[in-house]
Amino acid sequence: MSSKLCAVAIDGPSGAGKSTIARAVAARCGFVYVDTGAIYRTVGLAVRRAGADPHDASAVGPLLPGLDIRFDYGSDGQQRMKLNGEDVSEAIRTPEGSMYASAVATLPVVRAYLLDMQRDMAKTHSVVMDGRDIGTVVLPDAGLKIFLTASAEARAKRRLLELNAKGDGSTFDDVLADMIRRDAQDSNRAAAPLKAADDAVTVDTSDMTLEESIEHVCALVRERFGIA
Repeated sequence: MSSKLCAVAIDGPSGAGKSTIARAVAARCGFVYVDTGAIYRTVGLAVRRAGADPHDASAVGPLLPGLDIRFDYGSDGQQRMKLNGEDVSEAIRTPEGSMYASAVATLPVVRAYLLDMQRDMAKTHSVVMDGRDIGTVVLPDAGLKIFLTASAEARAKRRLLELNAKGDGSTFDDVLADMIRRDAQDSNRAAAPLKAADDAVTVDTSDMTLEESIEHVCALVRERFGIA
């Protein structure tokens, strides 16, 4: 493989498996995985703890300069999020956290605040980066752009399994309703709405197992960048 840095942008709706698949693809291809959704969730958590309205830029904006958001990688390769020195990797993974993340992500002031943090990683590492607007806004020159999707029902079933494994008592109907609501919010927001980049490859994982999805994306990466 060439020593030139490679960038893979994976976008798609909540629950499509972006983070799980992107993390596995990065590991198998020797790239660094960047979970941008976790970064927005961390901002959302800070906003919730401050008691601010996540939809109000005038309330959220003043909080941003006081936030120290960092991420690093544990021995297991998992991205860990830290907020003002506290590891919040688990605290951000709740249905409420999802809604706060989606809400703050509609604010241009938040997106501008986090943009350089995301782009800087791609300047120094070959990356697999997933989110809502990676291929359209964050890394518009990425060598490979993928729009990863699945039916709302399939995504809700997967998310429910994750939540139940953590002891969360959410029902399928609850999760599906949250999924549909977040899809609408992400797709209709004014700032960088969720959509596939014009040159993205669409991958629908509704009828794929996790391993099939990972291998399918790995094959796309290997073909695009000439990785043996």
